[in-house]
Amino acid sequence: MVKPGNQGLKRIVCAAGYSLKGLAAAWRHEAAFRQELFVAVVLVPLAFWLNVSGVERLLLLLALGQVLLVELINSAIEAVVDRIGSEHHELAGRAKDLGSAAVLISLSLAAAVWLTITLS
Repeated sequence: MVKPGNQGLKRIVCAAGYSLKGLAAAWRHEAAFRQELFVAVVLVPLAFWLNVSGVERLLLLLALGQVLLVELINSAIEAVVDRIGSEHHELAGRAKDLGSAAVLISLSLAAAVWLTITLS
């Protein structure tokens, strides 16, 4: 958490450090994030190799980026729910299911973008 007294460049540097710490935690603890990152590492060069317009290339890259973003948010939701308690609660299960559904929609949209652009 950024300390209340930090302002300007120091606040930005601290916030960047926390962001990197979050990415490291995702890499260390989230298998789905590692798998999706691996797919992105393979597909990003492919996006630059394909003979597509700049806008299409941007759409391909944004589709990959949004998958990673949604996975990070889902992982954060799961971590908070798990922190609260391990006993089953309907709302905790719903929160996790909703996060998972967001990832599924994100993956489906990314697949649709990639298929539409590469097959047209």
